[in-house]
Amino acid sequence: MKHGFFITLEGNDGAGKTTVALGLKKELERRGYEVVYTREPGGSKIAEKIRDILLNDTQESMDARTEALLFAASRRQHLKQIVIPALEENKVVLCDRFVDSSLAYQGVARELGLEEVWKINQFAIENCMPQLTLFLKVSIETGQRRMNIRGEKNRLDREQDSFHQKVREGYDLLIQKFPERIQVIDAEPDPQTVLESCVKTVLKGMEAHG
Repeated sequence: MKHGFFITLEGNDGAGKTTVALGLKKELERRGYEVVYTREPGGSKIAEKIRDILLNDTQESMDARTEALLFAASRRQHLKQIVIPALEENKVVLCDRFVDSSLAYQGVARELGLEEVWKINQFAIENCMPQLTLFLKVSIETGQRRMNIRGEKNRLDREQDSFHQKVREGYDLLIQKFPERIQVIDAEPDPQTVLESCVKTVLKGMEAHG
């Protein structure tokens, strides 16, 4: 590789992003790539502290704009400390959520507007966008069932089904807007089948970008 490759994973809560990301990391490393797995919000010391504020169940009164700004602040710190250094070292970065999450969750589901949330994040990311985004598509029902099995739910996980439906609508808008970057993966089957689809898509994307 002549340069790093930035891959993000997106989807409604319960889509299986973390499981896929860790499987991808193992498979790419087996093929000889240096891989960094990270997540949002969080990923670095300061960003993780912001994550604790954002996802804590006690923060029910958080204003939607405050939420959007905190996500952007966490994202900025994460980029500077984790993502950008890894890309500069020619590594593959696998990130569980990135800017598309803010656009879907705060821009659409919180009804702040895509353009408004995008402007906040443009300032935060300075044009550092992923070359490839995998959108793991599951029904709202499947996502909720998986979260119930997992047992651990944060403040956003506990939102009403209507909120999660709006999140899906937000992602659908982004898929239409960025069809070359965002690749839709059917995440309803068993984990191994989903992982194989993701590996195939990632390798194809990396080859296309040289």
